[in-house]
Amino acid sequence: MLKRISVAIILITCTIFLSSYELPTGWFKAGTEFEKYDMGIDKNAGMNGSHAATIKSIEKDIKGYGCLMQRCLPGKFLVNRVRMSAYVKSENVTDKAGLFFRADKEGSENALSFDNMYNRPIKGTTNWQQYSIVIDITPDASVLSYGGILYGTGQIWIDKLKFEIVDKSVPTTGDGNDYTLPEMEPSNLDFEK
Repeated sequence: MLKRISVAIILITCTIFLSSYELPTGWFKAGTEFEKYDMGIDKNAGMNGSHAATIKSIEKDIKGYGCLMQRCLPGKFLVNRVRMSAYVKSENVTDKAGLFFRADKEGSENALSFDNMYNRPIKGTTNWQQYSIVIDITPDASVLSYGGILYGTGQIWIDKLKFEIVDKSVPTTGDGNDYTLPEMEPSNLDFEK
């Protein structure tokens, strides 16, 4: 009996060690079912052998979603049109996946600007492809939230995330509409920390 328990403990420990990713510095897990996903840094899985962020389902049936995200103050992006872009690849995504970017007024339930690629989702198995989200950061924005999102099962990888201010000729892609925010700009966008 003791031998069976020891073997079971070793197998559980190995499974946890082999399938658990370390969260990138400055990033956190969120979503309606975030505990049903393994999220973090997948070392050397990026486009050129660099690190990539990943979200991977660890259960066979998931009705909600998980996201790997970061929040910050708007800083230099305030009162500008901003494009967030990243390369994403997917494997066996059964529902949908993508990036998300939103600007909020602290304490409000409604986003000032928002896009989660809901109308142009990533599905199935895809190779690296660049995706972009463009939103306006209005004067009353006090927090930016962004990251990757996976609904249902499968796995996605995110690499080379970046932000840039663009002019008004670039169309927006979204519909507009007790965590302490760090006083920083977006950070660790290459997931190397």
